[in-house]
Amino acid sequence: MERVVHGLREIGLFCYLALSLYLFLSLSTFDLEDPGWRHSGTGRPLANAGGLVGAWLADFGLSLLGMMAFLIPVMIVWHAVLVYWNRVTINWGVLALRWAGFFVTAMAGSGLAYIHFIRAPLDLPETPGGIVGAEIGEWLLGRFGVLGATLALLVVFLAGVTLFTGMSWLSLMETIGKYVLEGWGFVVSKGWQWVRERRTSAPEKRAPAGEKEAPQPRVERKVRRAPKVALPEEPEEPLPEVAPEPEPKPKTAVPEPAEAKIPKPNIPEPEPEPKPASEEPAVKPVIRKRADTKKTPERSSTRPENVVTVLPPLELLDEGDPHGQGYSEEELASMSRHVESVLADFGVPVEVKEVHPGPVITRFEIKPGPGIKGSRISNLATDLARSLSVPSVRVVEVIPGKSNVGLEIPNLQRETVYLREILTSREYQQAKSSVTLVLGKDISGRPVVADLAKMPHLLVAGTTGSGKSVAINAMILSMVYKAGPEQVRMIMIDPKMLELSVYEGIPHLLSPVVTDMKEAASALRWCVAEMDRRYRLMSALKVRNLAGYNRKVQEAIEQGEPIKDPFFRASDMEEGGSWPILEPLPVIVVVIDELADMMMIVGKKVEELIARLAQKARAAGVHLILATQRPSVDVLTGLIKANVPTRIAFQVSSKVDSRTILDQGGAESLLGSGDMLYLPPGTGFPQRAHGAFVDDHEVLEVVDYLKQTGRPQYIEEITRFQDESESGGGGEPDGETDALYDDAVRFVTETRRVSISSVQRKFKIGYNRAARIVEDMESAGVVSEAEGNGSRTVLAPPPVED
Repeated sequence: MERVVHGLREIGLFCYLALSLYLFLSLSTFDLEDPGWRHSGTGRPLANAGGLVGAWLADFGLSLLGMMAFLIPVMIVWHAVLVYWNRVTINWGVLALRWAGFFVTAMAGSGLAYIHFIRAPLDLPETPGGIVGAEIGEWLLGRFGVLGATLALLVVFLAGVTLFTGMSWLSLMETIGKYVLEGWGFVVSKGWQWVRERRTSAPEKRAPAGEKEAPQPRVERKVRRAPKVALPEEPEEPLPEVAPEPEPKPKTAVPEPAEAKIPKPNIPEPEPEPKPASEEPAVKPVIRKRADTKKTPERSSTRPENVVTVLPPLELLDEGDPHGQGYSEEELASMSRHVESVLADFGVPVEVKEVHPGPVITRFEIKPGPGIKGSRISNLATDLARSLSVPSVRVVEVIPGKSNVGLEIPNLQRETVYLREILTSREYQQAKSSVTLVLGKDISGRPVVADLAKMPHLLVAGTTGSGKSVAINAMILSMVYKAGPEQVRMIMIDPKMLELSVYEGIPHLLSPVVTDMKEAASALRWCVAEMDRRYRLMSALKVRNLAGYNRKVQEAIEQGEPIKDPFFRASDMEEGGSWPILEPLPVIVVVIDELADMMMIVGKKVEELIARLAQKARAAGVHLILATQRPSVDVLTGLIKANVPTRIAFQVSSKVDSRTILDQGGAESLLGSGDMLYLPPGTGFPQRAHGAFVDDHEVLEVVDYLKQTGRPQYIEEITRFQDESESGGGGEPDGETDALYDDAVRFVTETRRVSISSVQRKFKIGYNRAARIVEDMESAGVVSEAEGNGSRTVLAPPPVED
């Protein structure tokens, strides 16, 4: 019976070792783009060594416990060794107590990691402490502070290790001290013996050499037995039983796992996890970057093989190292006292309540004394900047939800916010909108993303060199990384012919990048016509917005009963043709890099078109992103500002420009290089953010990848309509002016059927242009006037064939 139990324990040991190895490999190869328990992934091949199950387990463990999830395979190995060494019947009560100690250890370690680990060497779905660590850490920090929370969690962590392993920390310290002293004595004795051997002659060295060889095996025996004595609870019984262990090795033919299982239980004893918190956070990203750069060529080489329309891989973007140096806790405490003393010198008693260090600035939330107005502190912003030796200090008089006043002070060295870091964040990954925009990070270092569909239009303004063009590139790439050309189409207007021209040829474009301002007015006029057409379709289907329209059309297609075009007439159907059906429509985003140049050339026409789109195009899925480096009232007119409530202000030179953009001051105190104030829709309190940086070579690599996935399907009518409509000096063109008029007459006289929609489909032109051609035919007597049901009769004879 005892042999049977012994065999079952061996089988259990190998099962535990295999399970721990599988979990460790799954956690080590975790990738944010793999499917997990909270997201479905990006569709690329799995990078996790454990497959789909390993990706799910790694996502769940790292999200829940953070870096402490790596304790799970270690604890499983320790549990396997304890079960194997215990030759008697298993005590389920003891096992339950040990696993309770493990959970206590994991939760306490997660709390310590959340408090002290700024960054982890692995890309995690949550904080280094996970969800559990964040909840425990925030609760303890709010009641005991950093020092009290650390002491409490450290005590619980040590107690949990004791419960799980049964190890005595005092015995461990005594054992370590004993062997340290013995090792030191051995080194000293060897040193003195070496000195004596150097001094004596060669014959005299032989005798001591024979004497010192005898005690060496004793020392080696002690070193070998030390781990075995410290691990089991009853050291005298397991020692004789460990000797027969080499017997089953030839039977299993797996000698290495049996030898490797003994040193592993020593891993949790020295507590390696909490100690790295004292290291500088700047070291960890360097290690992470070296690990990522090895994987990048492998992934990027496999991605271009997928020629279908897929989202670009994140490996095309740089993952830079945060090199900013913020303030330490001592410096923050000293600056807090200094701020209080400086304001007290000006007769404004305050008390610093909270400090929020961020990647670029640090916000000090102060509570003014009784009767102190916020305007008094705002008037002292320049004096505070001079006293603190910083370029500028921004005063936030109202913080929503709090009664404090905020002082935003620049850091010693600002940290660069990279676009890839925001794209891998939880906020961006969980966003469902296809037009999700990446803005950057807020003052606390949290990612800031916004939904363009809810804005529904965006106005970006700032001086030259403030980071406006980089922010536009980050917004475009964020939409490209979120949706394909079947969901989002763009019209880009670039008067400078430099910033947006690099996107020429990507499949998301509806037309080539517009650089001529007359063609820009034509593009806006086409957007108005497209908006009206979509409203007619939505009205016919009795839906309220583009999302409802696409949902209804897609459901009909999936059910095998597609919806026919309600505006198509049977008389327009060609021979052998079929009735056209409705298909889902993409969201159209119009990006204008420089609004001032377009206003200067085209003038009021552009303003009216922009105002009409801004007022009405939200439900039709047409959105505007307007950018300008000249925030003056003649560019940002009242008509445009009234219809574009969402604003982003970069650094400006004066309060007047700030008020022109945001209707309030504050943008003149920004630091430049991406530092912005974001005014969300429906609120009057701007949010400070630090824009995501994307380099030119990153944009070029993404554009090259998109060109390989598909070709753009341009609509020529977008840039050609306006010029043709104005070719006759602003009047309606006659039949002689349209290049397609003769071909349209030949088509009508041959088919003996005429309608605006048939001409539109035949020549792939817009509705307005087709309507003018048909009207010109009516004026020339080619076709008759429209009857009551809208049909016409072809009057001209068919063409004579040569």
